Amino acid sequence: MALPSFTLSHHQNPPKTYFISPKKQYHTLSRLQTQTPAKALTIDPKFTITGGNKLSGHVPISGSKNSALSILAATLCCSGTSKLHGVPNLSDTRTMASILRSLGAEVEVYNGEMLVNADGVGSVEPLSEEIEKIRGGFFVIGPLLARFGEAAVALPGGCDIGARPVDLYIRGLRALGAIVELRDGKVHAQAPKGRGLVGGRFKLDYPSVGATETLMMAACMADGVTVLSNVAKEPEVIDLAHFLTGSGARVEGAGSDTLFIRGKSQLHGSEYVVSPDRVEAGTFMLAAAITRSSISMSPVIPSHVACLTDKLLAAGCKITCAHGTLESNAAFNVCSIAQICLYRQQSEQMGKQISAIPAYIGDDLRGFDIRTRPFPGFPTDLQPQAMALLTTCNGFSLVEETVFENRMSHVRELRKLGAKIRVCGSTALVCGKEEESAMLGSQLLAMDLRGGVSLVLAGLAAEGVTEISGIAHVDRGYENIDAKLRFLGADIKRLIPIPSPL
Repeated sequence: MALPSFTLSHHQNPPKTYFISPKKQYHTLSRLQTQTPAKALTIDPKFTITGGNKLSGHVPISGSKNSALSILAATLCCSGTSKLHGVPNLSDTRTMASILRSLGAEVEVYNGEMLVNADGVGSVEPLSEEIEKIRGGFFVIGPLLARFGEAAVALPGGCDIGARPVDLYIRGLRALGAIVELRDGKVHAQAPKGRGLVGGRFKLDYPSVGATETLMMAACMADGVTVLSNVAKEPEVIDLAHFLTGSGARVEGAGSDTLFIRGKSQLHGSEYVVSPDRVEAGTFMLAAAITRSSISMSPVIPSHVACLTDKLLAAGCKITCAHGTLESNAAFNVCSIAQICLYRQQSEQMGKQISAIPAYIGDDLRGFDIRTRPFPGFPTDLQPQAMALLTTCNGFSLVEETVFENRMSHVRELRKLGAKIRVCGSTALVCGKEEESAMLGSQLLAMDLRGGVSLVLAGLAAEGVTEISGIAHVDRGYENIDAKLRFLGADIKRLIPIPSPL
């Protein structure tokens, strides 16, 4: 397939503008097209982990899953081809690619890069079965409405960790002039005929990342200036703003609580590198801590994991920064505490290394309290993994979940290993380990993405063998996590059952 050329972000003149013919008609899918096909035979793989191994070596951090999903949605705003580097190979990103293809976009993966061309989009109603798999699939409503004037998108799916209402999306799109209604399990949105979306003002009741990103994409092609206040400040929002800016959009204020967006009638494809995944980096930091090991990782942006770094300091680690990348120093291993080396690569800067070494030789990690908050607070996506670490620390720790009301499903599974955790609503009291006590391997079930990976970390620290089912949840957000852990020295195997003949 011959793909149109792309342009490099920020550094080149805007390319030739390609206009969409006003005579082109976009359609919604027929009832036959939206019917769910017969499900293929599903195979539920498992992880088996023999705990107790120390980790060592270097682990590469993949591109941010959450950034990639919103940026892939944003390619629908662009004429020509967008070339994306660092899109992780995950079931979620593959689902988003399927969503784009269901609309008529061309998506190719080549040498670790993803090329997207949305000029051939002929539908404004993505397949419901794909949208219902991931929360990020709903983001396409903003670009579809902005560029093509209408959209019909099923309600979002994803992990069952709490309510993810779309009322912010609906009210925000209405503030841009859209006619929006919810019927038959879908959000139907249409721009005023002959006008398109118009700039407006909207204040979010809560700094939702998804709502902020969706409204930002819609506003980039609205007529006039849009001011969005009380928006999310997460790094993924900044990542999306950088991609849109490189594609010709005018977005100011990303990273603050107010966005100023001057709409343009056309955006163009560009080349962009997705930022490293801060949640994956944090997960490996906690993996090193829970096994009292020394590892290094790159690339990582230290400011993205600053809150977790502070907690590890409170636990008794020493954090230092230095230029370049270093391998683990065997001299640190005798301290039997986590050493974590991170490498920063952002824009023109060549990054830094962060090392966490024990504050006192022979000491052990101390418990700490966490309260999940929007960025720059402690991320909800690291709460389950941090709780797994806290079960191995000294003392009592309080964990308060303020973002998702149902994000405690991992507690029941951690208790099967011997963890002592008391839960009241969305708050958990973690009773750290006692002298000579240890978690013992067991059979566990992953119920969601981050809770599932917390069980993996706990299995690394438990005595004996831990078997984890439901790891399809983990595969949604971690690229080859078992292979990466094995490379670091973990005894983890992926068991794929052989289906019995019919």
